[in-house]
This record gives sequence, structure tokens and C-alpha cells, in this order.
Amino acid sequence: MKGFALVVGRTNIPVCSSVQRLLAFLALQDMPRSRAYVAGTLWPDVTTARANANLRSSLWRAAQVGHRVIEVSARELALSRNIAVDLRDAIARAHRLLDNSHPCDDILTMQTLTDLSADLLPEWPENDWMLIEQEQYRQLRLYALEAMTERLTSAQRYGEAVAAGLAAVRAEPLQESAHRVLVKAHLAAGNRGAAVHQYEQCRRVLREELGLEPSSSLRALVPLRPERGGRPRIRSSSA
Repeated sequence: MKGFALVVGRTNIPVCSSVQRLLAFLALQDMPRSRAYVAGTLWPDVTTARANANLRSSLWRAAQVGHRVIEVSARELALSRNIAVDLRDAIARAHRLLDNSHPCDDILTMQTLTDLSADLLPEWPENDWMLIEQEQYRQLRLYALEAMTERLTSAQRYGEAVAAGLAAVRAEPLQESAHRVLVKAHLAAGNRGAAVHQYEQCRRVLREELGLEPSSSLRALVPLRPERGGRPRIRSSSA
């Protein structure tokens, strides 16, 4: 997810850029696609004949990799079935975290946090098919990080909960729900000062970027009163 890699065992297999793009596209499709669809999507700014020629060239280069990476038929292409895709695994874990009807203690791990903290191929050139996939995964991982924070807080694993909450805030500082779960994690751990600090950070970002104030539901979590000099202070009722 952080960048393209084709790995066999522990060996990184070098792959040229045109084959990288083809493999990444097929991995994201997660289903066979017609040759015409693949060529037209990957090379939209050239003639059909040129796009088809580019696809044939990429397929030839892929065949030189030394491993069967693409399933090729007369009409369709697909990623080889024996290739595992890290994104698919991360998406599956994200959906599990969002499903409150089932426990998922087995995936409340640092590996899950690391995977959900990474964007999809962030340094690749912008193109229409990639932008859609990137934004779709970004939104999914944001909500999954929030769900992970809440699950870890409920399990009283406060340090890990704060780490997951911070990852959500870093991913989207303007998403108030990310700040909310992080504030809850701080409060559950008894760190009221950290909760106030996070609230004030959210308030500042929303004001500067959107001209908005935090919602009443977030304000209610950390009730404040002004102190001399204008600094916020937690009310005794929140202790």
C-alpha cells in the first residue's frame, strides 16, 4: 500500500513501470477484466490501436518476470490466483472492525494499525482509475481506525487506542469523529489534560480551515470553563 512491490518469499522482484501499473490495476479490480476495458482504462488518451499495442507490450514484459503473475485468456485478464494482495487483506480487516456484531480481538494488532495508517500508492501519478480507488480506501481506513480506537478503549488498552486515534486524526484532521474517539480514549485512561489538548486542537483546526466550531456532542465530552487569562479548565463535575 505504501508503494508497489512484487515479492516472492523474501525476494523483491524488479518490475518495470508499465507492468507495475498493469499488475496494480488488476489487483484493484479483484476480478477478470476484458482486454478492451484494461487497455482503454490504462491508456485513455491514445487511440484504441495504440492502447491495445501498449497492453500487448506490457503483457510481454510481464511474461519475462519469471513468475506467472497474470492469467491471460483470449478476451480477459486477471491477476494470477496465487498472488496475495496486501490491500485486500487490509480491506477485509477494516470491514471486520466496522462490524460491531462480531468480536475481532485477533486483529487489534500493530500490523493492522500500520496497514490502516497507510494510503494506497500515495506517490503514484494521478489518474482517474487510481484516484477513485485511493479515495475509496482512504474513507474506509479512516472509519476503521476510529472503530479500532473504540474497540481498544473498550478493552482498556489505552495506549494502543490513543495510537490508533492519532493515526485517524493525522489521516484527516478535519474529521471531527476522529478527534472524538481520541478524546474518549484519553478520558478513559484518566488523562483529562490530554483530552482538553486534543479538543482544543480540533477546535483550532475547524476554525482555521472551515470557520466552524466543534459540535455540541464533542464539547459535552470535555466541559470547559474559562480561567483568568482565558485558558480553558476542566470543570470539577467532569472529574
